[in-house]
Amino acid sequence: MSSQDEQLPAAAAAAEAPEAAAADEGMTWWYRWLCRIAGVIGGMSCAISGLWNCVTINPLNIAAGVWMMLNAFVLFLCEAPFCCQFIEFANAVAARADRLRAWQKAAFYCGMAVFPVILSLTLTTLLGNAIAFATGVLYGMSALGKKGDAISYARIHQQQKQMDEEKLTGSLEGQAL
Repeated sequence: MSSQDEQLPAAAAAAEAPEAAAADEGMTWWYRWLCRIAGVIGGMSCAISGLWNCVTINPLNIAAGVWMMLNAFVLFLCEAPFCCQFIEFANAVAARADRLRAWQKAAFYCGMAVFPVILSLTLTTLLGNAIAFATGVLYGMSALGKKGDAISYARIHQQQKQMDEEKLTGSLEGQAL
């Protein structure tokens, strides 16, 4: 069996994993694509700004620029593995990234985006990492879940109001005795 034959079942399993993960977390298909597109645009932003940041003599700017280009590579690898077809392990990394929960991706992407800003607080690092950070925020919002409907909130509010009234009348009766 050749290595290509071994990769085909793995690629098929990796293609099914995102839909299963999205169904488990309650993400709609369009929100999933929004997060992926934001990740790709964030990767492009990090790559361009990181390269621009490396054109300097300040070592902290160079370190931040290299980290930003590493962020771009990771974003492309996790969100758009088809951009990294020349890398053998790209599909495996993308499949593993798709198995992560939304809050884990949010923490990872936001943490990756904050580190270069801490290294070198410049306009280039801020603007370059803003979209990558926004990708983490989008994943974080999906981890919070859908907003509840007004009827369930009204029912909860009514129950709390009744409990408060019962406590109040119980404490007043206790004082009267």
